[in-house]
Formats: sequence, C-alpha cells, structure tokens
Amino acid sequence: MSPFAEPAENSTPLGWVVLLLALAVSIGAVWLLSGLPILTAAYAGGLATLMALLVLLRGKARGSEVDALAPPDWSVTLAAIDQPGVLVAITDRANRLVCASAAFSSRFGVEKAPPNLALSEEDADEALLKTAREAWREGRAHASHLTLGRDDLRWEVEAQRAGRGEDHLVWRFRPESSEDLATDVGQLVAGPLGKMLDRAGVVAALVSPEGVVRAASPAFAECAAGDPTATLAGRDFADFLRLDERERIFFARAGREGEPYQLIHVSLNNPGEDWLAGPQDAPSLMLLIEAHAALADNHAGDATPKLEKLIEALPLGLAMTDRDGRFLFANPSFLRAIGRPDKGLPTFPSDLVVREDKSAISDAVRRFGKGGLASGDVAVRLASSPEEPVSVGLASMRGMGEPAVLLTLADSKEETELKRQMAQATKMQAIGQLAGGVAHDFNNVLTAIIGYCDLMLLRHMPGDSDYDDIQQIRANSNRAASLTRQLLAFSRQQTLRPEVLQLPDVVSEVSQLLKRLLGEKIEFRVRHDRDLGPVRADPGQLEQVIVNLAVNARDAMAAKGDGTGTLAMSTRKVTVKETRSHAIDMAPGEYTALLVRDTGGGIPPTVIGKIFDPFFTTKEQGKGTGLGLSTVYGIIRQSGGYIHAENVGPADGLGAGALFAIYLPVHHGAAAGAGRRGEAEEPARAWSSGGRVLLVEDEDMVRAVAERALVRAGFTVTAQPDGEDGLAEIANGGEFDLVVSDVVMPGMDGPAMARAIRKLKPDIPILFMSGYAEETLRNEISIDNMHFIAKPFSVEQISRKVGEVLSAANA
Repeated sequence: MSPFAEPAENSTPLGWVVLLLALAVSIGAVWLLSGLPILTAAYAGGLATLMALLVLLRGKARGSEVDALAPPDWSVTLAAIDQPGVLVAITDRANRLVCASAAFSSRFGVEKAPPNLALSEEDADEALLKTAREAWREGRAHASHLTLGRDDLRWEVEAQRAGRGEDHLVWRFRPESSEDLATDVGQLVAGPLGKMLDRAGVVAALVSPEGVVRAASPAFAECAAGDPTATLAGRDFADFLRLDERERIFFARAGREGEPYQLIHVSLNNPGEDWLAGPQDAPSLMLLIEAHAALADNHAGDATPKLEKLIEALPLGLAMTDRDGRFLFANPSFLRAIGRPDKGLPTFPSDLVVREDKSAISDAVRRFGKGGLASGDVAVRLASSPEEPVSVGLASMRGMGEPAVLLTLADSKEETELKRQMAQATKMQAIGQLAGGVAHDFNNVLTAIIGYCDLMLLRHMPGDSDYDDIQQIRANSNRAASLTRQLLAFSRQQTLRPEVLQLPDVVSEVSQLLKRLLGEKIEFRVRHDRDLGPVRADPGQLEQVIVNLAVNARDAMAAKGDGTGTLAMSTRKVTVKETRSHAIDMAPGEYTALLVRDTGGGIPPTVIGKIFDPFFTTKEQGKGTGLGLSTVYGIIRQSGGYIHAENVGPADGLGAGALFAIYLPVHHGAAAGAGRRGEAEEPARAWSSGGRVLLVEDEDMVRAVAERALVRAGFTVTAQPDGEDGLAEIANGGEFDLVVSDVVMPGMDGPAMARAIRKLKPDIPILFMSGYAEETLRNEISIDNMHFIAKPFSVEQISRKVGEVLSAANA
C-alpha cells in the first residue's frame, strides 16, 4: 500500500495500526540511509501533514455523500411559506404538489396542484397553464385578474423557477389590492361625490394605510385648513383632529368651540376569510358626521332626513334589501332605471328581471347578504326592457344593524336608445346596399323581358291569339319594374329631380287625392306654421311619401274597428334647440318638419324598430308588399332629411295613435334650380339620319335586345361583351358616333372604358345604361358629355334616347 493511499471506507482500527507501523519503518529507513537528523525530521513532518489533510478531505466527502443521499426536509420551507394573506405551493416538473402552505391546502386541498386546479372558469385554467409554460421557459411569469371560483375575488398569480437544478416552480396566489378602487373613490371624494356629501353635512377623506391623506372633500379641507381648495394630500390625517376628555372628535383648527363629529371608518379592503387572515394594507374612507346630525342607533329607525335627501339626489340608482332579499327602499334614480317611476318597488329584486335571470339575481343577493363579499355585479335583463342586458352592482352593508345588501343601477336609457339607433342605422345601410344590388340585377332581367315583349308585339296585331298574352307579360314586367324602383328608393339610389319648394305646397297638391283615399269616415286635418323655410327635394317623391303615410294611417284606423278616425298633417319650423331634443341622430341646423299623426292606436312596441325594414309588414298576406315605409325612409334620407316614428297619447282633441315626423333641412341657396334639369326638359331634336353605335354590355340578353332595337331604328350597331373589347374597337380604328355602355361590368367597367376612349376620341358622346340612380352615377363618374338611361327600358325608349343624344351632339 502506498503511504498516501486513502483508507478504505470499511477501514478498522487494525488497518490504521498497520499504516502507522509502515510510516514508522519508512522514517527509520530514511534515518539509516541518510544519517541526517534534520532530513529525517522534515520527512516525518511532511508525512504527518499529508495524513492530516487526507483525513480531513475524506470526512467532508463522506458528509456530502450522506447529504446528497438523504431526502429533502421541507419542514423549514413549509414554515417559511406559511404567511397570512398569501397562498403558496411548490410543484415539480411533472406538476405534482411537493409542498403547500396551510392557506393553499385549505382552499384547494392537496389532491390538485397548479396549474391543474380544475377550476370551473375556463379562462382561469387557461391563464394558469400559460403562466406555467412561461415560468418554465423564462424563469418567472405573472397573471392577474383571475377568478378562482367560490367567490368573486380577483387574484394575481406568480410562478417562479427554483431549486438546485431549477426543477421546481414556486406558486404564489395573492388577492388583488384595492388600489384601483381607492383611486376611483379618491376622485369622487375630491369631486362631485364630496360636494354632495358636503351638502348633507358629511365631510370625507381618503386615507392611506400609513394614515396619510390621499384625497379630501372641499368641506374637509375647509374644516381642517380653512380653505376648501387647499390640497391636503401627503399630510397626516390625525394632525387635523383631536379628542377631548370625553373622547369626542373635533377638528384641531376649530378647537373646543367647534362641533363634535362622529367618525365612520370604511375600509376598502378586499373581503377576507380564515385562510386569508392577516394584516391588510388597503386605504380607508373616513366619514365625519356632526354628532347632533349623526345617524340614529339601530333601534331608532331610519336615517336622518339629510341622508335621505342625499340618496334621493344621487344620479346613481340606489336600493337596499335585507339579508332575505326583500326591498327596504330605493331612490328615484333606481326606480327610473328599472322602468317603474310611478309603480314603486316590488317585494324582491327577482321581480324586476325576466324569468331566465331570476335565479341569478336571487343567488347574488343571498350571497352578498351573508357578508362574505364586499362588492360585485351581476348581468341581468330587466322585465321592462328585456332586449338590453344591464349590470346591477351589489355590496354588503355593515354597521347599520342587521346585514343588508346595497344595489346600484345606472339609468342608461339614453345610452341604450343611442346604441339602438346606431344599430338600426347600420342595419338599414347594409340592407340598403343589398337592395340596391338586387334591384340592379333585377333591372337587367326586366330589360330583356320588356324588350323581347316589345319586339314580339311588333309582329302581332291586336286580336291575334298571342297579343293579349304578350301584353300581360309586359304589364307584369312593368309592375316588377315599379318594385325595383321602390327598392332603389329605399336604398337611396333612385334618380331624383330635386327642386326648391315649400312643404305646404306639396301637401296642398295631394290633398284632394288624400281625401278620396281616406274616405268619408276619416277626418283629414291640415295646419301650417308661418315663416317656414324652403327645402330642396323631388316634389313627386315627396308626394309619394305623403300618400304612403296616409294609406298606412288609413289601414291602421280601419284595423282598429269601425274605420273612423282622424289624420292630421302639420308643418312647422324647427329650431336648433328643438332639433337636439327631437332626434339624437340629427345634425344641428334648421329644419322644416312635416308631422303626420293618426288615431289608429299606435304601433306595437315589439315592431316599432322594424317598420322601416324592407318587406316587413303587419298586414295580412297579399295585402301589402312591405315596401311602403322603407320607400319613405329611402326618399327622405336621400333628400338629406330624417324620419322617425313614435307612439303618442291623446292630445289636441285627438286620440292615441302614431306620429311620423319628417325633418328636411332648410335650403339657403337660390330659389330656382337650373342646369341639368333645365337641359333635360328641353325639347328633343328630331334625329333621322342614322349613326354608328358601339354597344358594350356584359349581359347577353340585354345586349341582344338593345342591338335589335337600335338596328330596327336605323342605326349601325357594333356589339361587344366587355370593356376591353369595346376599347379595342376604338383603338383599332373603328369610327363611331356614339358609345352606349353598361356601367358595372367584370374586368374593365364602363367608366374606365369611357375614360380610355376619350383619350383616343375626345369628343365622342357616352350613353350609360344602369339600374342605379343617375345622381349616384354623376357624383361618382366625372366625365363630360355623359348621358344616362335607366334600366329597365323598352325598345322605343332606347331608340329615342340614342336619337336624342346624337341630335344634341350634332346640333
């Protein structure tokens, strides 16, 4: 054995004796061989040192091995993490629970470990899984605003990698602080809520856990510093108060001559349970009430008149129930918000909501009545307005005798009405676009049907067996064309001929017709205000609006019973102030209003939001197309005006019924229109010399009908199916007197082709065929010498229009 050999792990005392004898022999050999005492002593000392070092290192190595093999002792870790207010758990890489604090075990047990807590909230489960993945990857992760079941507390969760090999995750669950709530309360105390409390004789201050003022009401600032605008933030709350020998509270500035106050301390802590017991660090709301005006004790009944006036004056709806859920009181704002300003409170909050939400609000009130929760909210639908869900706030009340629950509800009827109007406007715009597209495609089909009917009638004489059948087809096609015009009116894409006019003149024009339509049983009244502003609109379309409204009113009064009633039409001037009070969606300005009121009993509330939808009707099948009011809506909106309907009660000697209000903006321009309308009314010049026409139309049926009609009229026609081929005809040297083109085509559309042609032939006239409105096309297409013919057209109409354009071009 080498003298430096390490003793075996199972060495015995005999082994150590043999080793020492070997060392002694080696020392003796050195003495005999060298004969030098100093050398022998140095050799012996070196061996002794090496042996001591070897023994020391061996002992440490054995101790390390023992420590590595021993199982970890979690008792110290458990004692360190068991802190009040925090839930701590330690998991390994297999997400197994290794160690947990008492609070964690009390809430979740020891069978489940994060992130797999199997919570009922899917969002919380997903957030915990995401936190775990991020912690293993980054070393630390954080999540907040989590609801971990059983109550409405919000939690923040932190996971951190730890251990020798960083093969464990330490999870910490903490209730979120009330800092956000404290910030909101501070703003209210320093603002409107503080002023209302001041009027009720209550001074308030928001105080941090350290006793420092964060915000104060004006009355508190005046009592504490003599200046209601003074900034007290950052100063100690206790410095402003003092106690006398009877432990009454006074403001230090006023001294004994001041009024004594009663202090009410409202903690803004999140609620706590046994497993969260411990110090809380949330701000507090300090309310100081004059002792002589303080609330009476629990045996004295209700609060003082000042507090009742304060609650009644609050714009926020407040109500209180007892722990069993019975209403105790409610302020006027709450009654307005639930739609019962005159009926009073029912017995239970569940009586206010629809059947499906009764259990939800009952359970919430019962839960908060137990006092375990501070505040929360529940979404329900009120029976008075089941279409719009509302959020009812709930808060547990303490310090006023028996436990109670405070309910809050904001009156958001104006906001809800605005949302409804915006949704209705968006829906009508979408339906209008759809209706315009349908009318455009339908007009192409009708153009072909009417055109082929015209061509067939040229080969048949009255009395032929097929003549009457062809006339019937043509008549029904024209009827369908009138439906497409109504669709275009609704979608605001019809051709209008606006004039500057007075609304009373339009009403007067149709008065005789209305009297015949209404019959003898319905009284027709007309009243006009003075100094009405002129409006700019199409008189023919306005007449259609008035007739449609009158017919609807007649049918409503006939459906009521005996068919008697009164239809009243009036015009009046609307000021800017009245504008804002009549309709939220109207732009400020001056309007001339046309009011049409009947005594038909009104419009059912369930359908009043749908009456302007196309094809919606309450009449029996076969008695209405459902396009009357939608046409009215489209004409008024295309004319720049507004229309809305409402039910009205008996007034001015008239019974209850419906009121349609039309608002047209006052026109401040010239009194007479000129330009295109004047040109359109100019007599057409005769044209009989023929001409070369380039016809471009992607619909085969329409192209065939138009080509045959123009050839029959004596024109030389070259027909092409798209814009590229039409442009190629001109580019390849084709000579034409007129281009007749559709507007909407695949690939190169009509306007793009026309602009390209104008670069080659600057003076050639363009005649567009389209099912859309002429005004819309003229606004979107800026081309000189452009003309328009609306679809559907007959053989005679297309021939005459081409002749008029060529005649004007050669004049």
